[in-house]
Amino acid sequence: MKFLQRLGKSMMLPVSVLPVAAILMGISYWINTATGGENIVSAFLGAAGGALLNNMALLFAVGISIGMATKSDGTSALAGLVSWLVVTTLLNPTTVAIFKGLDDVEMVPAAFGQIQNVFVGILCGLIGAYSYNKFKDTKLPDALAFFSGRRSVAIVAAFFAIILAILLFFIWPVVYAGLVAFGEWIVNLGFFGAGLYGFFNRLLIPFGLHHALNSVFWFDVAGINDLNNFLAGTGTYGVTGQFMTGFFPVMMFGLPGAALAMYVTADSKKKKVVYGLMLSGAVSAFLVGVTEPLEFAFMFVAPVLYLIHAIFMGISLAVSAILPVRMGFGFSGGFIDLFLNWTNPMAQNPWIILLMGIFWFVVYFLVFRWVILKFKLKTPGREDDDLEVSEDAVAQSGSKDEGYLRTGAAFIDALGGKANITDLDNCATRLRLELADVSRVDEAALRRAGAAGTMKPGGKSFQVIYGLNAQFVKDAMERLMSGEATAPTSAPAATPAGDVLVEAPAAVQVKLRQPVAGEVVALETVPDPTFAGKVMGPGVAIEPTGDTVVAPADATVAMVFKTGHAVALKLDDGTELLIHVGLDTVDMGGDGFETLVTKGEHVLAGTPLLRFDAAKIRAAGHPTVTPVIVMNNKAAEIVFV
Repeated sequence: MKFLQRLGKSMMLPVSVLPVAAILMGISYWINTATGGENIVSAFLGAAGGALLNNMALLFAVGISIGMATKSDGTSALAGLVSWLVVTTLLNPTTVAIFKGLDDVEMVPAAFGQIQNVFVGILCGLIGAYSYNKFKDTKLPDALAFFSGRRSVAIVAAFFAIILAILLFFIWPVVYAGLVAFGEWIVNLGFFGAGLYGFFNRLLIPFGLHHALNSVFWFDVAGINDLNNFLAGTGTYGVTGQFMTGFFPVMMFGLPGAALAMYVTADSKKKKVVYGLMLSGAVSAFLVGVTEPLEFAFMFVAPVLYLIHAIFMGISLAVSAILPVRMGFGFSGGFIDLFLNWTNPMAQNPWIILLMGIFWFVVYFLVFRWVILKFKLKTPGREDDDLEVSEDAVAQSGSKDEGYLRTGAAFIDALGGKANITDLDNCATRLRLELADVSRVDEAALRRAGAAGTMKPGGKSFQVIYGLNAQFVKDAMERLMSGEATAPTSAPAATPAGDVLVEAPAAVQVKLRQPVAGEVVALETVPDPTFAGKVMGPGVAIEPTGDTVVAPADATVAMVFKTGHAVALKLDDGTELLIHVGLDTVDMGGDGFETLVTKGEHVLAGTPLLRFDAAKIRAAGHPTVTPVIVMNNKAAEIVFV
């Protein structure tokens, strides 16, 4: 699921440019139709919008290669572009004709005329990102040193793209032919067939395969020719248009209703950003029927919503086929086409579309809002903050960024310099390092720079206990060591705000609901010196028998971790609490864990926070004992009631 969330977020980069392009194309089409022919204004606007819409798959190849790469510097984008060029060139009809030994390009299977689709764009983008992530640090022999590091990425991507092209050479025609055959089969199913077509039309959008299905119903592949017959006014009144009519109410009204639902359910601090995305997408869908900006906003991050959307589209086409209403389009099912074709001889009761649209607006809004809230879906503005924090965002965070850079610089010096750090990672509260020489560490300097403690697991491993913001210090250290950032000239802060224990004047009981079912054990018995030694703070531990961690009191979620193994809370009384499921479970990379809340969310006692699979934890060789730690009061004593 986290892969799909990240993929969905990566798609926002290319999707964000589509609404303006769609509107330009729509206005061009409107002017062209209204004036009865081509003119310089419509041609200019159409070319500008078409430059993006007609190359949408290429935009996805580049955008995904950027978004899915770690700390991409543009090299991944080049790799994605190279992958796209290799695949689409090898599989274009002219090249395929040579491969097959055909004299006439018209003899090439029609599938290869549709190879430049979003599905292939996504695959090429993933190739670009993978090549960057795996090979950006490749070191070659001196004779080939020029091609080392980032220069090797595009070369590797081209190699993978060739493999993909070979696979698609055999697979793609079969897939395409299967879709066409499927479309021909459902033609004779009446209104039910129209509904099936609408349903599968939307399901195929993420892969760009809907064009194969559309060709059966809109053009003369199976003798229907719905689109051309409608525009020419030569079809059968009451029949022609039945495979287009149902798109109008969903595109013009239903999806804007979904956009409103995603906006109202977004976190308040993110509403401004979500507003811009949803508004532009809704305008694009309403005016010209270009729905990708909205659909790609949730199809991967919340697939259940997209399945609901596909079902609704199928119902809309089925109902439209039953009702005495017919309408068609030349571009898509938006207001411009509805307005221009209102008086078409094949148009039947077009005013019913407006009534249907109001109905679908309400249905989409209510259903999407309920499903988002009920299942805590990560639609735009509701993403986990660990997915939101990017290197660019940290770089722009002002004084906080400077604080992490100062702390990171001090840590690097205290750890013996960047040359002594051979590997750097972090878990919920600590930095995990591999050092060339552990004896070079200055533990006193680490504490002065803000470390709450240190730990030596053995060998060349070393850990710096820091606190809930360990991730940001790790990011700052990586930027400093790579040369992407420089340490501030001012002296490092003695301690990082919010990450050290605050001395309490007297012992105080913190009464909590037990966050997970199981046997309560003393913190001192936990086989981890950081927890057992109360370096992070006092608390207790639980040997769990349940599989769900719930809020032990009313609180605000202070931090969630991308691996799902821990959660930090700030209780309503100000107590800061860390619940850490198992020991060293960050090494599992999220396998066996599911986060159920987001940072900043206010929860009531008993609200599920995360789920875990104890069997997977034990199978990975980690203890399941779960420490519950008070982070900001050394004298606190946890009592479960």
